[in-house]
Amino acid sequence: MATGIKDKVAIIGMGCTKFGERWDVGAEELMVEAFIECLEDAGIDRNEIQAAWQGTYFEEINVGKSALPLSTTLRLPFIPVTRTENFCASGTEAFRGAVYAVASGAYDICLALGVEKLKDTGYGGLLNPGSSWGSLSWLWWPNVTAPGAFAQLASAYGAKYGIPDDELKRAMAHISVKSHANGALNPKAHLRKPITEDQVMGAPIIAHPLGLFDCCGVSDGAACAIVTTVEKAKAMGKKDIITAKALQLSLSNGEEMAYNDWDGDHFMTTDQCSTRAYKEAGITNPREEISMMEIHDCFSITELVTYEDLHISERGQAVRDVMDGFYDLDGGGLPCQVDGGLKCFGHPIGASGLRMLYEMYLQLYGRAGERQIENPRYGLTHNLGGVPFMNVCSIAIIGKYGN
Repeated sequence: MATGIKDKVAIIGMGCTKFGERWDVGAEELMVEAFIECLEDAGIDRNEIQAAWQGTYFEEINVGKSALPLSTTLRLPFIPVTRTENFCASGTEAFRGAVYAVASGAYDICLALGVEKLKDTGYGGLLNPGSSWGSLSWLWWPNVTAPGAFAQLASAYGAKYGIPDDELKRAMAHISVKSHANGALNPKAHLRKPITEDQVMGAPIIAHPLGLFDCCGVSDGAACAIVTTVEKAKAMGKKDIITAKALQLSLSNGEEMAYNDWDGDHFMTTDQCSTRAYKEAGITNPREEISMMEIHDCFSITELVTYEDLHISERGQAVRDVMDGFYDLDGGGLPCQVDGGLKCFGHPIGASGLRMLYEMYLQLYGRAGERQIENPRYGLTHNLGGVPFMNVCSIAIIGKYGN
């Protein structure tokens, strides 16, 4: 009988580069930067790693289609290395592969690394995904942009719950201000300047109602994790062992694009994925039990809607919770984007999921400095790849062993 992943695999080391316009390095240097921190944190030799997973999205940019760049760059000892790609969940998929491999008993120690080098492409935003979307890109929505698609989400959400445009924009502005305030405390963030709600409200419109500060940027970065069994972590002398509590993945099946009751105001995948994740982790009241979150805030409206899809805010009540400061770092509720989120780190696709887990890991060990949360119990990360009507959702929950 399936029992899930809870407390079966320990994270013994993590590393993360500084994210940003890293013109001075290539993807290989980013891998090394994250890996050195991770290896030192784990306290092991690289030759003890028995298998590895490399998360990247744009295979033609910098790293190629195979997993050889990870193996050769890190001089791994001729072990199995697998490249994972699942849109914006690519990094978390690498983590899932490593965790499942250890949980299966096939290996004792595994590595997951996510990396993406986007600033050298010449594009202002992400490249056209092309064949990775199949015929959908060219036959169904050749002119859809990411801001355009998520702007429609904002309009649908506001219309469904009768939220005036200005009120919705003010809530989205609060989300961006909150994330920038957190990012200013993080030396590894790309954008580290606080902003005001007036700046957000007065910024140029990208796709109504989304303005410049409602959109995350493009950057370079890498992050990684080393995982092992709980028993081995104990034998290594690790204290306050951090384990995976839940790893869930949900993909659209085409229903959103068909004739049905879905009205474009939320993400069906996140709603179902989060429910399964809480069950796997043994969480019955996420609003009270989750201590901190890193949500896939590609746009401020995505974060707002996801509060409800994660069953933290009630349907139609996320705006109220946002304006009450419930998701602020010092708001007394459930801090979200504790490290600044995609909003301040940008979104090097293959790295983002593991970067989110890195922040949860630091917080659980009390290493987060000025942004440290008091006595965190569970940390949740959420990736969303695609667009509202066809997407991939990945959720991970980690916490201290036995909690």
